[in-house]
Amino acid sequence: MNTDRWYYRVFQSAPDLIRALLPGSDATVTALGLDPGAPGDRLYRFEALEIKELSHRLDGVLWPKETTGCAETGSPEFPVVLLEVQMHPDSGFHHRLAAQTYRFLQQQPQVEHWAVLVITPHGRLKLGPTQALQVFLEQQVMWLNLEELSRQPNLDPLLNLLTLPVRPENELAASSQQILARRPDLDTVVLPMLVQRFPQLSEEQIMVIAGIPREEIRHTRAVQDWLAEGRQQGRQEGEAKGRQEGEAAVTLRLLNRRCGPISEATTAQIQALPLEQLESLADALLDFQGPADLSAWLASPSSLQSL
Repeated sequence: MNTDRWYYRVFQSAPDLIRALLPGSDATVTALGLDPGAPGDRLYRFEALEIKELSHRLDGVLWPKETTGCAETGSPEFPVVLLEVQMHPDSGFHHRLAAQTYRFLQQQPQVEHWAVLVITPHGRLKLGPTQALQVFLEQQVMWLNLEELSRQPNLDPLLNLLTLPVRPENELAASSQQILARRPDLDTVVLPMLVQRFPQLSEEQIMVIAGIPREEIRHTRAVQDWLAEGRQQGRQEGEAKGRQEGEAAVTLRLLNRRCGPISEATTAQIQALPLEQLESLADALLDFQGPADLSAWLASPSSLQSL
């Protein structure tokens, strides 16, 4: 499931969700007399920025709107927010996050108040060493654990939207209907996620889960396009996942012969590598003489890219 792209759509459709995730959000929004759930009360705009020279694209940047008076610089109440979605283990993530954050600040010198928000499925991901980046990771990065968020009682429907990728299947119908009752315009975000979570179901069955009468959106081309794209993406990602799992199994068998028994931690790290890097490892292992060569390869820059 391409969750990065899905969260791009979420924050593109409802950029003010970021206010509910920042410290002191309730007091600020109340003082301004705004409803973050209303499409017309926009405090942020969303865009994805490519960091030049390094060719890294940020998952998203949320800029305060002109009405806040701090559109370019940010403020303590409305900081510029760098968004990153990380759903898989990545031993180089922390260093890459710091590098692209400060590269962004270098290229946007007008920014004075900023924050980094990282969305993860749970707190068990292995994202690399932290000692050298302790101050940055603990004081300048906010971490949103979707597993913990989903367990909160009486969760606001818009925050509930963020949890759809990790919700148990038996909770998706109630959650989706709650979200769409509050924001019907988010159907083009909710429906593609349901299609990806239930690839075996028909469009009519997806509509039943979402609580949307089929005849109400039959004429809506945008929704039909999202549904078709969601199905195609789900099939493609399913096929890619199958190839990746097969390549990982073959590579691990070869490594066990070449380097001896592989630890559980190393096995998990190899299983999480994308297909392209697994193929590179399969080529490189032919020259390995022992476990040290494998450790050196896994620590090299070629294996520390985004998964």
